[in-house]
Amino acid sequence: MSGVLYERRDRVAWITIDRPERRNAVDPAAIAQLREAFHRATHDDDVRAIVLGGSGDKAFCAGADLTPGSGSFEPDFSQTTNEFAELLREGYACALPIVARVNGYCLAGGMGLLAMCDLAVASESASFELPEVKVGLFPMQVIALLRRLVPDRTLDEMALTGEPLSAHEALRAGLLNHVVPASELDDKLAWLVARLVDKSPTAQRRGKYAKRVSAGMDAAEALAFLEGQIATLAMTQDAREGRLAFAERRAPTWTGR
Repeated sequence: MSGVLYERRDRVAWITIDRPERRNAVDPAAIAQLREAFHRATHDDDVRAIVLGGSGDKAFCAGADLTPGSGSFEPDFSQTTNEFAELLREGYACALPIVARVNGYCLAGGMGLLAMCDLAVASESASFELPEVKVGLFPMQVIALLRRLVPDRTLDEMALTGEPLSAHEALRAGLLNHVVPASELDDKLAWLVARLVDKSPTAQRRGKYAKRVSAGMDAAEALAFLEGQIATLAMTQDAREGRLAFAERRAPTWTGR
């Protein structure tokens, strides 16, 4: 049975893979529901951030559902892409800040979901693994996003051996922002999200765009592109409000424009 939960909590959209009986592994239906949930969040003007997590206390996401009949790894070769790759593209290009809530196992495709998030908080019991080589596969799509976070040597060891990292090893590797005891996971997550939703959504949106587009440029190209971006951002309502609020020594009122 597939399941993805969507809940608005104030200005935050909580998207939760709700398949604890499968360690929140995803089948094609769950991937489609995740894409729909992200579309819903990004088209809600009142949403300032997204939290992505998994139900239960065992797993964030164990990757693709490999049980017989799940439909995983049955691509339509007449198409030029697949649903999971589209989900990763959409998550990576999402205008809203995305925070991963990692409460347990994060495996295979789950590592891709983690990598498409901007920030990540994990419990000390979480573990991180690219086990595809153990079943004759390789994390082909996942490494496209992981390679921007993890040093090559670390990524090579994970992908070629299929052996896991602990939460603290993942923190040192650059996969995570914070690691806390399981009992403190939601408090730390709330602390981090609060530091996101009170900032300018315009600055975050345009900043994510500029960072993503300039990632493949050399320094000279990036500077040429980014000097235009800062000039454009300075003309927005949020930028004007931010400067005025600073001068008046008050909290800004963001419009997201």
